[in-house]
Amino acid sequence: MVSGLVNEDGKPTRYAGVQLRMDQGWKTYWRNPGDSGVPPSFDWSGSKNVKSIDVFYPLPHRFADANGTAIGYKDDVVFPVKVTPEQADKPVQLALTFDYGLCKDLCIPNSVDLRAVLPADLGKGDARLIEQAIERVPAPAGPDTLPRLGAVTANLEGDEPTLEVEALFAPGATHTDLFVTSSEILVPVPKALGPLTDGRQRFSVVFPTAEEGAAIKGKPLIFTLVSDQGSSETSRTEP
Repeated sequence: MVSGLVNEDGKPTRYAGVQLRMDQGWKTYWRNPGDSGVPPSFDWSGSKNVKSIDVFYPLPHRFADANGTAIGYKDDVVFPVKVTPEQADKPVQLALTFDYGLCKDLCIPNSVDLRAVLPADLGKGDARLIEQAIERVPAPAGPDTLPRLGAVTANLEGDEPTLEVEALFAPGATHTDLFVTSSEILVPVPKALGPLTDGRQRFSVVFPTAEEGAAIKGKPLIFTLVSDQGSSETSRTEP
């Protein structure tokens, strides 16, 4: 675990970072791991002098594997962790049980206990490493920013329910993609319905059963748009 003071809206803010370095050919997973794999789990319950802890996920990529499509990271990833203390003039004692999956040919579940102390006078420390990870976290989409979500059409009746999603990207955007997550259910990996054309691209999320399609009704979904020219996230609840 790394730590350092990060300048956030003009205010020094205590941050930690959970870093994974992987050998060539290995990968770990995003919060929605895709068709297989183990999403990371962060248990901070043993920490002291903590008001809140917020874990952020840098933008992921999709990988083909033996079980379909996985979503995650290769080589190296740092999950930025914003730490708000109960008492700002006291040190924060972080205690983390971190469960995660590593995959090459097979997925291997792992669990590790990590400890760190963030003193009240914490210096820059590993701030640059954490800032680089924060720069890769998708920002909330605005009405005029790119990429952003266009129309979302829900066809949730029948034996093969679908969501059809229109995404708007910057002109000339490359490596465009869409991922969808829910805190309550696992959402299938979207499939592109065609290439990027005039800044627009359509994706389809196909649910294997009518029950799984019905399960998203009324649930907030997070749509994560990524490209080499920027990324964003939008939360939307489908009726």
